Amino acid sequence: MNPQLTQSEITNHNQSQLDYFGKQVKKTMIPVDSYYVNRHVDKLIEVSGIQPNHNVLEVGCGMGKFTIPLLKKGYQITGLDLSPFLLEKFKEYNQNNYPIELLCSDILDMPEKYNEQFDHVIGFFTLHHFLDLEAYYQAMSRVLKPSGKISFVEPNAYNPLYYIQITFSPNMTWKGDKGVINMTYKRFRRAADFAGLTQVKLSKYGFFPPFVSNKKVGQRTEKLLEDIKVFQGVSAFQVVSVTKP
Repeated sequence: MNPQLTQSEITNHNQSQLDYFGKQVKKTMIPVDSYYVNRHVDKLIEVSGIQPNHNVLEVGCGMGKFTIPLLKKGYQITGLDLSPFLLEKFKEYNQNNYPIELLCSDILDMPEKYNEQFDHVIGFFTLHHFLDLEAYYQAMSRVLKPSGKISFVEPNAYNPLYYIQITFSPNMTWKGDKGVINMTYKRFRRAADFAGLTQVKLSKYGFFPPFVSNKKVGQRTEKLLEDIKVFQGVSAFQVVSVTKP
């Protein structure tokens, strides 16, 4: 893979993402207060080590599904998304309850004034939509302070249920979600090395979609499965984190 992207490749990819996400409300992106959402938020907090006094950039914040729970907990978030449609929806769901700066941009195009301004760059189910991990890790590193961390919640490429879901779900397409196959330690390590980032770590967890994990029986079953070592490799979710030296 050539990590040096052409402008036409970037433009075409971004337009396909805008077409996929930015024209109508997807139910799976609507902010809700649920066990499923809060578990992803809490897991990212645990692994990333973000603190309320840290300056945090969330890439691909969308309508605020995971951002608003972080704001409720007192974290200082700057939200970034390609889609003006989604950011307008974010404002509607936030209802001015929590202060936040929202930026409509590709991370590749962040103005220079944001260079080395953030303690953390985070995201939820965003990396697998990037055109090229190497270039985007490099761009995220540029806005990160020294010793800062990049942490994302992502699908686990080794969980076979994702490929069944992409194939049969009317809300997903191979064109939009094929990047799931790249969510492996090897690919993360290659991208981190290219961007000069270190300490690639994966923390895998969870097994069930919201309609199961939001039920008490689903939560109990999930915790039991997480304690069985043989199942850990095919957990549904993972937090991948890397550090800027």
